[in-house]
Amino acid sequence: MKRGGLSFILLAGILGLSWPVENPENGYPAIGRLDMGDTIFKQYIADVEIARQRLFASVQDRVVGEDLTVYAYTPQKGEDIFSLAARCNIPYAALVTLNRLPHPALPEGAGTLLLPSVPGLFIPENTDSDLERLLLSSRGREPGLMVTLIRNGAKERFRFIPGADFSPTERAFFLHREFRFPLKNYRLTSAYGLRVSPITGIPRFHGGLDLAAPEGTEVYAVRDGVVSEVGEDPVYGRYIIISHGENWASLYGHLSFIATDLRSSVQSGSLIGKVGSTGLSTGPHLHFELRQNGKTRDPGKYLFKEGIRQ
Repeated sequence: MKRGGLSFILLAGILGLSWPVENPENGYPAIGRLDMGDTIFKQYIADVEIARQRLFASVQDRVVGEDLTVYAYTPQKGEDIFSLAARCNIPYAALVTLNRLPHPALPEGAGTLLLPSVPGLFIPENTDSDLERLLLSSRGREPGLMVTLIRNGAKERFRFIPGADFSPTERAFFLHREFRFPLKNYRLTSAYGLRVSPITGIPRFHGGLDLAAPEGTEVYAVRDGVVSEVGEDPVYGRYIIISHGENWASLYGHLSFIATDLRSSVQSGSLIGKVGSTGLSTGPHLHFELRQNGKTRDPGKYLFKEGIRQ
């Protein structure tokens, strides 16, 4: 079957089979501009309308097999994922999950995006971001259709849930890009803000959280990023700074051991060090900071609270 210049060989994933996508020259029908004067875009919008009609007529098991088409489009300056979704009449969750975008901002020089004609969630077989891991965890029991797409010459397998959209939790996670806690077990000993210094007894501003934990407790990266600093400081002791993009950075101080290297890429939740009492410290704990544009922010407003407080 050929739709919009793209050849599909489709088998029902509900039956445990895969839907490999074959396409001429490993390419998808390319949309030049998002207006009805573009013939390919006009065909795409027609495909979207057909799929929506069938989807809302409660024939989800037959959607995809006959109605999923995938097109390619290169975003223009000033366009974002929300304007693209509105113009294409597709929920942004479908665009986000198919293109494996971990946050709303399109990366510089994002290149070609894939546009599906059927609304739904695409959950990759091999997850590599916090959002994808959250979707896999929260949607693990929902029935779906296995879809294999070819992108940049490589095959990618997704479990596609037709008609699904982000839950409030998933949407909040995507829009706000919350950070996870750096420790699994901890006791908060100093919050963000003005406090009396336990060292000098003088009131001063505390730019992070102090999380008490036994010496050697594992410390984890709070979000995907790149290690921008590793070193020792008279105050922070052994410390790590990770850059996360969008001018965000996280700092981990008083470490007893550093388990990563400068300029290393780290994933959210990966081991980066261990709790210690190095530098200016009264006992084993992690001093943790979040910084945006070089200024500290209250981590309590951004951390995804999955740690266990003692």
